[in-house]
Amino acid sequence: MADALKGRKVAILVANEGIEQVELTEPRQALEEAGATVELLAPESGEAQAFDHLDKADAFPVDRVVGDASAEDYDALMLPGGVANPDDLRTHPEAVAFVRAFFDAGKPVAAICHAPWTLIEADVLRDRTLTSWPSLQTDLRNAGATWVDEEVVVDENLVTSRKPDDLPAFTTKMVEAFAGGAEA
Repeated sequence: MADALKGRKVAILVANEGIEQVELTEPRQALEEAGATVELLAPESGEAQAFDHLDKADAFPVDRVVGDASAEDYDALMLPGGVANPDDLRTHPEAVAFVRAFFDAGKPVAAICHAPWTLIEADVLRDRTLTSWPSLQTDLRNAGATWVDEEVVVDENLVTSRKPDDLPAFTTKMVEAFAGGAEA
């Protein structure tokens, strides 16, 4: 997969606190190894605090404030999970609008674990099939989606997975979608 994403620019959108660290670091590494330029976006400048489940882990520098960014600047979007991360993110109108803009433009998006909460808020899931952490299934069905319990699901330009154990399959399908689904 080396150079599959050469020349592509990918946004990883997170809240400033509550990201599941492995769901940020492993996809980011896969994207960079595939040649993508990756930027970490958040509602506020400074750092984004990650967690290993409920324990504080590393903090990551924010490259750009989402309110100052445009989906036009990126080829694809990745949304990591963590319970607090998407729950906070969906309260920021500029973050929700940023996510919606990727769907409006037909650009690929990848979301894992609890990240589909942000997609619900962006109102982009009607008639989509996806997976997530199991506790989101009722929320996703109420948003008009079909929820399935599978390791990874690809529905057009949307790639989703359930949990950290799914990361190998998720990162593979994400890179494939980002390589084929975005215009260089």
